[in-house]
Amino acid sequence: MRGLLRTLLGGLLLATPAAAQEPADLVFWGGPIHTAEEATPDVEAVAVRDGRIVHAGPRAGAQALVGPATQVVDLRGAALFPGFTDAHMHLDGVGQRALSLDLSREPSLAALLATVAARVARQPPGSLLTGGGWIETHWPEQRFPTRQDLDTVAPDLPVLLTRADGHALVANSAALRAAGIDADTAAPEGGEILRDAEGRPTGMLIDTAMSLVAGLRKEPTVEERRRAYAEGAALYARLGWTGVHTMGTPLEDVPIQEALLAEGALPLRVYNLVRRIDGERLVAEGPRQSGDGRIVTRGVKLFADGALGSRGAALLEPYADAPGRGLVLLDPAETAPFLAAALKSGIQVATHAIGDRANRLVLDAYQAAFAAVPAAERALADPRWRVEHAQIVAPADRPRFAGLGVIASMQPSHAIGDLHFAPARLGPESARLGDSYAWRSLLESGAVVAGGSDAPVEVGDPRIEFYAAVARRDLSGFSGPGWHPEQALDRQAALRLFTLAPAHAAFQERDLGSIAVGKKADLTVFSADLMTVPVEEIPKARALLTVVDGTIAYRAEGW
Repeated sequence: MRGLLRTLLGGLLLATPAAAQEPADLVFWGGPIHTAEEATPDVEAVAVRDGRIVHAGPRAGAQALVGPATQVVDLRGAALFPGFTDAHMHLDGVGQRALSLDLSREPSLAALLATVAARVARQPPGSLLTGGGWIETHWPEQRFPTRQDLDTVAPDLPVLLTRADGHALVANSAALRAAGIDADTAAPEGGEILRDAEGRPTGMLIDTAMSLVAGLRKEPTVEERRRAYAEGAALYARLGWTGVHTMGTPLEDVPIQEALLAEGALPLRVYNLVRRIDGERLVAEGPRQSGDGRIVTRGVKLFADGALGSRGAALLEPYADAPGRGLVLLDPAETAPFLAAALKSGIQVATHAIGDRANRLVLDAYQAAFAAVPAAERALADPRWRVEHAQIVAPADRPRFAGLGVIASMQPSHAIGDLHFAPARLGPESARLGDSYAWRSLLESGAVVAGGSDAPVEVGDPRIEFYAAVARRDLSGFSGPGWHPEQALDRQAALRLFTLAPAHAAFQERDLGSIAVGKKADLTVFSADLMTVPVEEIPKARALLTVVDGTIAYRAEGW
């Protein structure tokens, strides 16, 4: 409470005329400046002192704050925005993708096999080859890879390749043998072992079945985890992100992040939601933050189902292209005591839910928890619990988000990637397509929608996410029939998706999310004005400057 009062008083003091006469550290002008503030969406200039915004308005007001030591940034026509925040990503995974066998750009199964073959030739004998990021939905082969495919290039070396969504992997025969998986192996609850016509494993392991090969992987060392976080953070700063909400973080990794921050090797603002396995400990210990507040850990990530691409999303009706309704990974009765404890300790709960059945299940569980623990007994009357993805939501359940105060944490790029297979999964004429990726409908129902990328499942680029939100077409301009273009957002709504909404979702809206006097100076500069350029030009913009707490975290070479 004292910290909150200091923050509020600090903002008021910064806005006083006497304080405003002190020279600024940083001043921006010379290009469009979009604030994400409804009353003043655009200003001429911004001034920053001691990490906070002290002026957002006419250029003359900023000019009065220029002193001998003030750094003046002439935008030269580039556009300044509040810092873009990725409200759903996996920071260690982004780093690991950059440091390992990245298969995210493979255009076909044949190309993937050629890449794997080249790596196998350099791999030490007896080691395990891992990689990830592949997705078959745009391949000409139009199918999952199999162990037989991998065996043609890796007959002896164990290979595990994780699908882009993180909910499935393919193993070669050597890996299956090493893990003891054969025709008699039963899939664990919440998972599936895909099999051929003779009942033999194809090599594809879905959701919890991936745990059957987990023992083949060596736990990364502390130094390897440090490298992954540092690499992921540096990459994200270069892309223009100033903050991230990172999902499923091991609680033991938080000190690693804090050490990197102290060393100047973590240029982002980080909001952690930890693994379910660490949930009880976080509930017992309460929220945690670094001394400067740059790293906050106060949430727990749960799972209600799998992914749509691997047919693990839990649906109310069967899949159109295969038997079954997906996988349910949440037991409401088992989870209820944890949800009650989280409410009493002020820990935020965020649950992965993609299918309409999973979204209903989560909303039901949240509603029951809120009824069991009234506001007077909670650490926070407004707990701001979240549903991560909220991809397919039945119309009857949409208004429940706003009614319960539940945040829909959605990733626009999923819609422009999934459009190539979602009609097959749900039925090309199905009403469920209209219930999918319904950002506008959720916003119009009164829900808070926070935008993210789910990287490394997706690329993790703010330009692509912004484009996806306003275009609702893939990067080639294709959308396909019945892809509900009316769900696309206007650009002001898209801007709020990655600025004000993530700030609200992390209880940080007093300090972050818009350009306003008293708020922290988290800012992003793009070479083009995302608010006015033709839609197809949005992904071509470059991040030129990333500012966190009034400090330049990234500056493009030559700018």
